[in-house]
Amino acid sequence: MTRTRFTALVAVAAALSLSACGTTENTATPAAAASAAGGPVTVTDGRGKDVTLKAPATKVVGLEWGEVEMLVSLGVMPVGVADPKGYGTWVSAAKLDPGVKDVGTRGEPSVDSIVALQPDLVVMEDDRGANLVSQLEKYVPVVVAKGSDATDNIGRMRADLNMIAKAVGRTTEAEKLLADFDAALADGRKKIADAGAAGRPFAVADGWKEGSTVSIRMFGQGALVSQLGIQLGLTNAWTGKTDEMWGLGQTDVEGMTVLKDPKTHLFYSASDGVDVFADGLAANAIWTSLPFVRQGNVHKMPSGIWTFGGPLSGRQWIDQLVTTYTV
Repeated sequence: MTRTRFTALVAVAAALSLSACGTTENTATPAAAASAAGGPVTVTDGRGKDVTLKAPATKVVGLEWGEVEMLVSLGVMPVGVADPKGYGTWVSAAKLDPGVKDVGTRGEPSVDSIVALQPDLVVMEDDRGANLVSQLEKYVPVVVAKGSDATDNIGRMRADLNMIAKAVGRTTEAEKLLADFDAALADGRKKIADAGAAGRPFAVADGWKEGSTVSIRMFGQGALVSQLGIQLGLTNAWTGKTDEMWGLGQTDVEGMTVLKDPKTHLFYSASDGVDVFADGLAANAIWTSLPFVRQGNVHKMPSGIWTFGGPLSGRQWIDQLVTTYTV
């Protein structure tokens, strides 16, 4: 996944924009072999639309990585995925089989490629645009997940997972995933409290460089990974303006000077190998003067921990936060 493609997440309100944006590895059975017994099933998707399937879907195409992760973690290997190579770079919690077909980019999936796979169901996100949905619905049922909701992103993640699980006949698996996720949160919250770290500040960011200009995207209170930290008993130190869907806001190096507490830990991802914080800002005087930088509290996340994922990626984030605040 190129840095240009990744940073297109900033345009969260644009049509067809890239959206997103556990430590236990999941091994899923191929969708064609999945046992999805039962008759017709109706789910209410993120649009509030009731979608009825003749039976729980077994041949599924996923157009966004968060929902693809959910499918794989439920035991349903998609027959097609938008940009599976990029998925393999950014998502390690639920790996794809080599035979999964590429159906185009997340920004511009190929309707022809999707239809050629003769899927029972297409799973996509709410910000893809009505035009793509209407094209696909001529040939195949489509369920639309919300993908993000900064008013309650953990609750939204649960709802998306349960909706997808019902559509593919995997509600028992969803219950187990969420139970394990809740247990990880509870255990992490206790460990952080026992370490005397409750209330400590954190921040999450990513960045990109165009010419000599470094732009930084901050994850505000409503972002999914921010809500994970808050549920663990930590405090998101970034209180700047963010959008209503993703909880994301944009700033620059100067804007980060509001993070004055040296106990703040900053977390960022650079799975594609482009590390703006370590490389692009290494000689920046403002950056090197920031209290959390001077304290060595800047943490590059291990590659493949997706910021906009499901319960398994969420557990990976939980593990990293807990480890940082309990050492």
